[in-house]
Amino acid sequence: MLSHIPQAALDADPNVQLAKDIIGNCVHCGVCLSRCPTYAVKHEENDSPRGRIFLMKDMYEKGGVPDAKTVEHLDRCLTCLACEAICPSGVEYSKLIAHGREYVEEHYKRPLFQRAVRELLVRLIPNARLFRLAIFGGRLGRPFRGLFSGTLRAMLDMVPTNPLPAPSPVDRPQTFLPAPQAGKAVKPRKRVALLNGCVQTVLDTAINEATIRLLQRHGVEVVVAAGSGCCGAPAEHMGDEAQALPLVKANIDAWLREADGPDGLDAIVINTSGCGTSIKAYGHALRLDPEWADKAARVSAMARDITEFMVEIGLEKPATPTGLRVVYHSACSMQHGQRIVNQPKDLLREAGFTVLDVPEGYLCCGSAGTYNLLQPDIANELKERKLRNIRSVHAQIAASGNIGCMTQLAGEAGLPFVHTVELLDWATGGPEPAALKGQKLAAE
Repeated sequence: MLSHIPQAALDADPNVQLAKDIIGNCVHCGVCLSRCPTYAVKHEENDSPRGRIFLMKDMYEKGGVPDAKTVEHLDRCLTCLACEAICPSGVEYSKLIAHGREYVEEHYKRPLFQRAVRELLVRLIPNARLFRLAIFGGRLGRPFRGLFSGTLRAMLDMVPTNPLPAPSPVDRPQTFLPAPQAGKAVKPRKRVALLNGCVQTVLDTAINEATIRLLQRHGVEVVVAAGSGCCGAPAEHMGDEAQALPLVKANIDAWLREADGPDGLDAIVINTSGCGTSIKAYGHALRLDPEWADKAARVSAMARDITEFMVEIGLEKPATPTGLRVVYHSACSMQHGQRIVNQPKDLLREAGFTVLDVPEGYLCCGSAGTYNLLQPDIANELKERKLRNIRSVHAQIAASGNIGCMTQLAGEAGLPFVHTVELLDWATGGPEPAALKGQKLAAE
C-alpha cells in the first residue's frame, strides 16, 4: 500500500518510519477480513484491519489531530491479532496499531468521560488493593445497573457476584523450592520467575497456586520476584505509554536481578496469555532506548507461557486419567499473539482429558483486556457467539489460559470454566479445582 507520509514526520519519529514500512507491506488483499471479529459484527470496511490500515495511513499523511471517525474505528479494534496470524504478506499489524494508538493519545483530546474512565482503569487494574475496593463499590451500585448504559453498565455487569478469594500468600515475593521426593529435598531441575499478574491475584488466586504446585511437583524452583507486578498491558492497549513504561521497567529490573543473581533464571513463566504477549514484546517496545533495549530483549527472550514451559520439561503422566471432555478455548493472545496453538491441548491430552475444539475458535470472545468495558456492545455480541460455539460441543469442562476470557465467559457458559493449569495440577496430584466441586463428572 503506497503512502505519502511527510519526510519531516518520518525524520522526527522512528516509529512513524516503521508504520510506513508496515503499511507498505499491505497489498489490501482482504484475507484478514475473514478472521476479523469486528468486521464479522459490524460488516464495515473501517472496522476491518484493512480499513484501519487505510485510516492510519491517512492519519500519518495528514499529521496533526486525528479525526473522531479514525479514533472511533481504532478504538473498536480488539487487538486480537487474528489478522496478523493469517496475513499472507506478513503485515505486523500489532506494531502498527500499537503506535497508532500512541499517536491518538498524544494528539487527540478525548471527551472528559472517556478520559476519566480510561485513567481510572489504568490506575485500578495494576493495584490489587484499589481493584478490590472498586469491586466492593461496584457491588453497592450493581442493583442500580439498569439505570445506566454503555461503559458504566458494562462495569457494573462485570462486578463478580460471588465472594472474592482472600489475598493468597503465594502472591507475595518469595521462593518456592521443588517438592520433596520420599521426604528428601530435591535439587531443582530449573529455576523460574513467575509473573503473579494483577487481575487474577484478586479474582482467582487459585491459578497462581496451581501453577506453583505444578512446577514444584516437576522439580522446578519458583520465585515471585520483589518489584514485579502488572505487565503494563492495560495501559499499552489504550496507547498510554506514560503509564505502561514504568511498569515494564519495574518488571525488567525485578527479573534481571534474579537472572543475574547467584542462582540465575531459566525462564519467566506466565500463566495469563495477555500478559505473555506483552512481555514477549518488551524488546520491541524499548528497542530505541539505549539504556533499556538490551535488558528488555533479554526479558522477552526468557518469557514462556506455562504450557510452553511444561512441554519443554515434560509433564508427568497421571496415575488415573479421567477421560473427562474438556473444550479448550484458545485466547487470542495465546493463539494469535504468541502463536501457541497445540501445546495446551497436547498437555491436556497427556493429562488424561479428551480435548474438544471450539467451532470458529479463531474468533475473539470479546474480552480483550478492558475492551468489554469500553466497547460493550461489540463485546457482548462476540461473547454470545463464543458461548453458542462452546455449548455446541457438549463438553463437561471448559478450559482457557487467560483470566480475561474466563471472566468474560464463565458466568454464562453452562459448564465449569477453569484455567488449563488447574487441570494439569489436578491430573498430576493437586487438588480438584474449586469450580468442579459438586459437579457430577464422569468419563463417557
